[in-house]
This record gives sequence, C-alpha cells and structure tokens, in this order.
Amino acid sequence: MTVGSVTAQEAEGITVAALGDSLTQGYGLPPEDGFVPQLEAWLQGQGAAVEVLNAGVSGDTTAGGLSRIGWTLTPDVDAVIVALGGNDLLRGIDPAASRANLDGILSTATEQGLPVLLVGMEAPGNYGPDYKQAFDAMYPELAEQYDTLYADSFFEGFDLEETDISAAQAYMQADGIHPNAEGVALIVQALGPQVLDLVERVE
Repeated sequence: MTVGSVTAQEAEGITVAALGDSLTQGYGLPPEDGFVPQLEAWLQGQGAAVEVLNAGVSGDTTAGGLSRIGWTLTPDVDAVIVALGGNDLLRGIDPAASRANLDGILSTATEQGLPVLLVGMEAPGNYGPDYKQAFDAMYPELAEQYDTLYADSFFEGFDLEETDISAAQAYMQADGIHPNAEGVALIVQALGPQVLDLVERVE
C-alpha cells in the first residue's frame, strides 16, 4: 500500500461519512482535535481532496447506527467508515443483535454501491469466552461477507499488545476511554492509509 497514491484529481469531490459513536464524534476534544477533522487534514496532506463527514453520535450503539444509516447516506456520500460496537459492549448487548445491526448497515451501504471500511474491536475477557468469540468474530466475518475493507481496531495506532486500551494512558483523556488529541493523531496515522484505500475504491 502506497501512502499518497491518491492524487487530488482522482479524489476530487469525494465525501466519506464516518459512522460511529463518541470516538468518531470527538468526545471531550476541541472540534479541530477530533477524529474527523484530523483524518480529513491527514488525507488532504496526502494529496487527496476528501471531505469527511462526522456521523458520530456519542453513546450510539450498532442499533443507533442502523437507525441513522438511511439518512446519513445522502447522494453526496461516496464511501463509509463504520466504527460501532463499543457501546454495545458497555451495555452487554447480545453479539447476535449487534451483528444483525452491523449486517443491516453494511447491506444498506452495499445496496447503494458504496465502498466501506469496517473497523473492528475485541470484547474484554470478563464477558466470558462465548460472548468474546461471538463478538470478536462478527467484524472480520461481515467484512469478508460484504467484501469491505477491514481494520482490526480503532486503536491500532496505539500498538498495544493487549486489548485493554487503558494501558495507553498517555494517549487518553482522564476517563481512560476516549483518546486525547495526541491519541487521535496516532489513530489517524494508522487508519489513514486504509481510508486512502477506501477512497481508491470509489468509482
């Protein structure tokens, strides 16, 4: 994968909707430090004329994302980043329900011919092995089913050996859940090349 392989001309007028929760929305940060503005600036720094729409809603679950997907995907949207599931975990929602919601989101995007980058995550071990297996597996399996691009984790850029993101306190806000501006920059650096791949999939 070559960073910067998308020219401004190729990416002219491309709009990417980032469908997510507080991590996408930029919870606790000045607007310019959130995920969407930093990602957009990174993409433009690579020569890609891409606008990223902030379709993140704090506290949103996969069910909330499914309920919003219809009106999020306006005719202006050319591609979608889907980063949902963290609040499903916090609420202990049945992975089968989460999977059905993600399936509905991906199905809607596919029907509209929109390329998708699906961002996965892993459940902590305290939910038990069955829950963890079902939750962790739904992301790569749905990505394969719908032929989407796939990122293992929103926090890939933290380069953690374990799934507990609290191990990276230097990059987190005081709540230990949401990244600070420096943490968002690391997230963007890791996800950015995959978003460029997403842009390249736009016909």
